[in-house]
Amino acid sequence: MHNICLGDVTAESKTRNADELLASSVMGVRKGEGIVPMEERLVASDIARYKLVQKNWFAYNPMRLNIGSIARYYHDDDVLVSPDYVVFRCLEEGASPGLLPDYLDHFRESNHWDAFVTEAGAGGVRVRIYYRMLAELQLAVPDITEQRRIADCLGSLDHLITAEGRKLEALREHKQGLMQRLFPREGERQPRLRFPEFQHAMDWDSKSLEGVCDLKAGDFVRAAQIGEECGEGMFPCYGGNGLRGYVTTFTHSGRFVLIGRQGALCGNVNLFAGEFHATEHALVANPRSGIQTDWLYYALTNLNLNRFATGQAQPGLSVTVLNSVGIFVPLDEDEQQHIANCLSALDTRIVAQREKLDALRTHKRGLMQQLFPAPEVS
Repeated sequence: MHNICLGDVTAESKTRNADELLASSVMGVRKGEGIVPMEERLVASDIARYKLVQKNWFAYNPMRLNIGSIARYYHDDDVLVSPDYVVFRCLEEGASPGLLPDYLDHFRESNHWDAFVTEAGAGGVRVRIYYRMLAELQLAVPDITEQRRIADCLGSLDHLITAEGRKLEALREHKQGLMQRLFPREGERQPRLRFPEFQHAMDWDSKSLEGVCDLKAGDFVRAAQIGEECGEGMFPCYGGNGLRGYVTTFTHSGRFVLIGRQGALCGNVNLFAGEFHATEHALVANPRSGIQTDWLYYALTNLNLNRFATGQAQPGLSVTVLNSVGIFVPLDEDEQQHIANCLSALDTRIVAQREKLDALRTHKRGLMQQLFPAPEVS
């Protein structure tokens, strides 16, 4: 291992466009998306001073590096970035030990990189981190041959994570499409897809939510009453954003559907069982006679309840408004159960796939801690 500074194995590039490339070549850098085409309205009329970016070079916004707005350019055709951006390249030859772009690309995900740019950007998102500051980053770098092996290893793991992520997304999309077919469309009394034993059954019955479930708002809970850990005699406390902590009392026991009432997850639907306390940021839906709890959960999810939110400053869900919302219900409880069982089985696969993906990501994080050691302090 060689203990070096990033500036020893990289070089900043300030090469300008000089009107050689068109405005369509102008790119921006987005966290998670990398180098992507810049919106036309954000491109200046004169791009002569825009900086050139070539294959395997890195570009970043110095005002947003500490939140991850940096990327490597992978394509053959040269592109441009804003003159305010920082552009640099790796010195694979002519430096000892040299630095592979693939290796640096993976190193950017390490704890060591994150700690450096976070500290350098302390004081807010708008702190500028220029190349001269980034060049001071100290790192332990192996020889080029070992760098390539490390990059290949992590690259293969990335491909596997991407493939498993696509499987998860495909399962979610399949569930969404299936739900749209298992529940009637607006203005229709039958779903487009029914199980064979119910294909000749009667149309679904038209009801209001008030006739399907008993909706109640959760109780107010002071922040001081909520504990962070679950001890003896403590019960989960749920709000619109999910689990908030634990309290010494509970107001609900059994199987209930919980609906986010306000905030970012307004209309978010969850199924809970056991003893729990719902806060004022949640609505509790208790199915009425003849309504299966699991079916109610999926039916309410399919309704996209957030579209019924009212209010100006902070829109929220009102029990009065929701009670009048229309919904179609299968008269046969067995059909309700078939629908719930089908979607529940799919949810089980989605959870298993998500856990598999999380395990791969955890494995990668652990591997990176071993492959990217902190440099030795002399």
